[in-house]
Amino acid sequence: MKKTELNDIDALFVGAHPDDVELSAGGTVANLTREGRKVVMVDFTRGELGTRGSGERRLKEASNAAQILGVQERINLGLPDGYLKADDKSILKTIQIIRKYRPKIVVMNPEYERHPDHEAAHRIIRSAMFKSGLLRIKTKERGNLQEPFRTRKLISYMQAYAFSRKPDLIIDISDSFETKMKAIKAYTSQVFVPGISDPEGPVTRLSRPEFLEELEARAIFFGTMIGCRYAEPFMSIEPIGLKNLSEML
Repeated sequence: MKKTELNDIDALFVGAHPDDVELSAGGTVANLTREGRKVVMVDFTRGELGTRGSGERRLKEASNAAQILGVQERINLGLPDGYLKADDKSILKTIQIIRKYRPKIVVMNPEYERHPDHEAAHRIIRSAMFKSGLLRIKTKERGNLQEPFRTRKLISYMQAYAFSRKPDLIIDISDSFETKMKAIKAYTSQVFVPGISDPEGPVTRLSRPEFLEELEARAIFFGTMIGCRYAEPFMSIEPIGLKNLSEML
C-alpha cells in the first residue's frame, strides 16, 4: 500500500470486519485500482470475537489483502467487534474519515444482514455521511479543523442475505475475479486454504472447503444476469443520476 497523503479519493470501501469488503466487493475494488483510481478501505473492528484467528492476526491478513487489491491505504478504527453500534463515538470517528478522504463514492455493508455488526456499520455510515456535511459539527485532523463534506453516492454490497429487490448495479469482475479470490485467501485464519489453514480448528461457514466454491457460484450467477463470467451485485441508497444516456454507451 502507498503511504501518501490522500484526499478527494475516488472510492471508500467500508466493512464492519476485515474481510467483509473482500468477500463481497473485492473484484470491484480490484477493477478500480487497476484503472488507477484512488481507493481507501476502512474496517470498523479487528474481528477479534471471530471463532477462528485473533484480532492481531486479522490485522495482518487485512494488510496482505489490501496489498493484493492495490488500494492506497487501509485503516482500522478499532471499534468493538460484536458490539458495534451507531453511537456518538463511532459516528464521529467515521465523520473524521469521511472528511479526511472526501470520497466520491462510499461502498458499505447492507442495511439488512445476518450479522448485527454489519447492520450497525450501515447505520453508522448513513448517519456519519449526513452529519459530515453539517457545518456546526466540528472535527479535527492533526489539530486542524476539517471542512464539511458529503456525497450522495452511497451503495451497499451483498453479504449473507440476498437483497430485498433486484440489484441496482451488477459489476463485471471477470478480469479481476482471481485477484478477489487471492485477497480472500489472504485470510488464512478464516477461509480454507489447503496446506496453510488449521484443519483442526473450529468449523465455521467460511472455513468449510466448499465455501470458496459458493463464492464462485454466486459470482457466476450474477454474471449470467449481465452476460459475463463473474459479477458482484450492489444496491444504491439513492437514485443514480446520469447527465446523458450516452454515459451508458
